[in-house]
Amino acid sequence: MRREARAAATASLSLLPGLASAATVQTVPDPATLSLWWGLPFAAMLLSIAFMPLFAAKVWHHHQGKIAAGWAALFLIPFALSFGVQVTWDAALHTLLHEYLPFVILLTALYTVSGGIAVRGNLHGSPAQNTLLLAIGTVLASIMGTTGAAMLMVRPVIRANDGRRHNAHVLVFFIFLAANVGGALTPLGDPPLFLGFLKGVDFFWTLRHLLAPTALLCALLLAVFYALDRWFWSKEAERPAIDPTPDSPLGIIGAWNVLWLVVIVIAVLHSGLWKPGITVPILGQHLELQNLTRDAALVLVALLSLATTPWQARHENQFTWGPMIEVGKLFLGIFLTIIPVIAILRAGEGGSLAGLVALTSDAQGQPIAAAYFWLTGGLSSFLDNAPTYLVFFNLAGGDAAQLMAHVTTLMAISAGAVFMGAVTYIGNAPNFMVKAIAEHRGVRMPSFFGYMGWSLAILMPCFLFLTVVFFR
Repeated sequence: MRREARAAATASLSLLPGLASAATVQTVPDPATLSLWWGLPFAAMLLSIAFMPLFAAKVWHHHQGKIAAGWAALFLIPFALSFGVQVTWDAALHTLLHEYLPFVILLTALYTVSGGIAVRGNLHGSPAQNTLLLAIGTVLASIMGTTGAAMLMVRPVIRANDGRRHNAHVLVFFIFLAANVGGALTPLGDPPLFLGFLKGVDFFWTLRHLLAPTALLCALLLAVFYALDRWFWSKEAERPAIDPTPDSPLGIIGAWNVLWLVVIVIAVLHSGLWKPGITVPILGQHLELQNLTRDAALVLVALLSLATTPWQARHENQFTWGPMIEVGKLFLGIFLTIIPVIAILRAGEGGSLAGLVALTSDAQGQPIAAAYFWLTGGLSSFLDNAPTYLVFFNLAGGDAAQLMAHVTTLMAISAGAVFMGAVTYIGNAPNFMVKAIAEHRGVRMPSFFGYMGWSLAILMPCFLFLTVVFFR
């Protein structure tokens, strides 16, 4: 198994963004020779997101785009000097066209459509009602994706709790459940599982094999949330706050957007099923036709949502483009600076992170499920969980049929990538979007490390329990 993993890791080098597309250029670096020093701009990007809102909030708020661009330049310029402008251009362009733009287009479409669905009426955020709202968001996550579910449900959750003094914890658990854990049951739920589907994993494999760990984790988190929320609720009962949202009957404005959400799901699913084998050359990159048509459909859906949504719906949602712009700028810096980090990981046992890779197999070369769960999950907490999933998928052999037979290993990789995306704000795109929307609506969300304090205290014991039950 170790020999197969090494071969798969070597084969996965061909997936290196940009560098693979420039394979005919003599100055292309071997990912196995890349030093960890190339990861410094990415580390600096993460530290900026973590510390600057705490110690230089005004500078960060007004110049975060420039700061992200600066760290990206600190990677791109030395890389160009070391390996050539053409190699760097290909790597950056591959990342922008194949990964970043589809990512932003999907997020923008979901943000636009979900922002046009206004749930009218004043939901009072009692512990029972909050638990129900979080459970609904969790179920929707595997149907319409974690981003879609999070964007659809976050505003009703915020409105239900806008009269409470202590409400940030509600959004923290919302990120845990609706923006991450709930997306583990179908390839539509989270990007890593969609990649597995494209690699040949059966559409219903995750539902069959991840239902038990997902249900257990959701039950644990909802129980902890209900107990915690009851405690906060009892504290507030002594001095009730004034609810700024007037009482009114429940209702929905912008119902057309439910149809547009369905179209988004169909467009994404269709791009994974329709394989015409046609590529379109754009700026030297070859983009697959099914992906171009998907992105075009998503842009059209966003425009149709803007045209068909009553103004009142977005007004009641306090819809602004601020959170989407913030996510777009920061993730551009993340996507560019992460290029060498993912390359080093894909080098497997021949790369600078060989020590981590070696932990995935025992002395006989057999996979260690617990190691795959924690390594995939730990890296997914800080890196993009989709390519991290793909790296460990390849290290485990890379053959979907074989991995579906090795049930525990693929379960561990899938669960780690999806579940542990909840550990940090940047572990999964909806996390940061929920934070941005909540802060724009006046919720005092935890800082980067404050949120990690919540996740480590709540999630880590649950993950340890899952390891004992499912991944020994």
